[in-house]
Amino acid sequence: MATTTRPRTADTALTTAERAFALLTCEPAPLVFDTRPVPGLPDATMPLHELRQLLMVTRYDSDTTDALWRRLAHHARDRGPAWVVGAIGVALPALTHLAAKISRGHARHADDIDSEVLAGFLQALRTADLVPPRLWLRLCWAAWRAGAAVVKADNGEELSTDLPSGSRTPRMPYGHPDLLLGRAAAAGLITAEAAELISATRFGDALIEQLAAEKGVTASVLRMRRRRAERVVAAAVTRGDVSEVALRARLTEDRSAEARRNGLTGLPRRSRPRPPRDAAGLPTRGSGAGDPAPDLRRSSAR
Repeated sequence: MATTTRPRTADTALTTAERAFALLTCEPAPLVFDTRPVPGLPDATMPLHELRQLLMVTRYDSDTTDALWRRLAHHARDRGPAWVVGAIGVALPALTHLAAKISRGHARHADDIDSEVLAGFLQALRTADLVPPRLWLRLCWAAWRAGAAVVKADNGEELSTDLPSGSRTPRMPYGHPDLLLGRAAAAGLITAEAAELISATRFGDALIEQLAAEKGVTASVLRMRRRRAERVVAAAVTRGDVSEVALRARLTEDRSAEARRNGLTGLPRRSRPRPPRDAAGLPTRGSGAGDPAPDLRRSSAR
C-alpha cells in the first residue's frame, strides 16, 4: 500500500483519522493484533502500526490479504470503536493514495474527497460481505467510488463560460457505452457474454475476480477475454463499424445472405391479376367496380 502526500491547508477526515490511529498505537499500551491465525503473516502479535508498516513493505497474496481483512472487519464490527479506528488506520496509506489520485485536478474538492473516501471505506467495512474473495479490493473500490462521486457531481455543477451552449450533433458513434457494446454484439463483432463482461466490470460495480470465481475460471483468463473484446470494439469504433447506420446495413446484408441461402431470391413478385380484355385491348364488362369499358367503347364509336 503506497502512500501519496498532498499539501493541505487544514485538517481533513484522513489526517484526523491518522492522528487518532497514532494515539491508539502509542506506548505504553498500543492496540495489538494477533497475526497467528492469518496464513502468511508472522506467528506473533504486533501493534497495529507495525502491522501497517509490514503491509507497506511486503507484498502478500490475495489469500493472506483476505484472511487479514476478514479478521480486521470482524474486530471492527464486534469489538467497538477502537478497532474501527485501528482498521481504518491500517488502511490509511491506501486511502490517502486513492484520495490523491481522485483529487488530481480538483484541488478545491480535496477535503470533500477525503471525507467521502473515508466514509465509503467505513461503510463497506461495516456492511460488506466478508465471504467472497478479494475483500481488500472490494473495500478499496467502495472508497474509490465514494470519492469519485464528488468529482462527478462537480463536473455537472456548472458549464464553463467559454464553451458553446448551443445544440449540436454528437460525434459518432454516440450513446451510452452499453449501447455501443450492444451494437457490437448485434453486429457479431463480440459475443453477448463479452459485452456483459465489459459492461459489468468497466461501467458497473462488479469485480472481475468475483465474476471469475462464479464462472470457475481464473481472473487472468477473464481479463484476457475482456482485453480481446475491447480491442475488437475499439478497432470497430475507429472504422465506424458500430454506428447505427453501419449496423443497419450489416443487418440488412445478413438478412439478404440468409435469404439467398434459403433459396428465397429470384422469385417473381406477387402482383394483382390483370382484368380480362377484349380484342381491342380494352377491359371487358364486369371486370370490376367502376368499369370504364362502356364509356370507352361509346367514345370510340363516335
